[in-house]
Amino acid sequence: MSRKAIFPGTFDPFTNGHLDIVIRGLNIFDEIVVAIGVNSGKNHFFSLAQRTHFLELMFADEKRVSVLHYQGLTATFAESIGAGFILRGLRTTQDFSYEQQIAHVNEDLTEAVQSVFVMSNQKNASVSSTIVRDLIRYNGSFERYIPTIIHEEIKKS
Repeated sequence: MSRKAIFPGTFDPFTNGHLDIVIRGLNIFDEIVVAIGVNSGKNHFFSLAQRTHFLELMFADEKRVSVLHYQGLTATFAESIGAGFILRGLRTTQDFSYEQQIAHVNEDLTEAVQSVFVMSNQKNASVSSTIVRDLIRYNGSFERYIPTIIHEEIKKS
């Protein structure tokens, strides 16, 4: 049986920390779906089309990674595409407390999907999409926090 996981997030933008979690996840899972959550009540810096484009470019040569978007509950989305796992990265103890609560609720929603936590690489632990967005917005130096291919695409726009 294939071990398929989703890696959910808004990825606004996708950072080196996100990339690290996907790479580590590929050592555990046969397939990872980078699942862009769509929240119509949230204003995003990059459009859904841009975020999808960035991720499809990022993983164009990695056959075990695909990109989808979804609305609604993460656990039910995972179950609907046959993913048995939700891959989550942890940077801090606060992340763990938050993710643990969500994992328990997800288990209540469906026993078919389990959460798997992977610790962030120490060099990426202080980086968040929020910080990177602010650096981009206010013309700060952000290239070291995101994959090169995404940085090049942002510079084009």
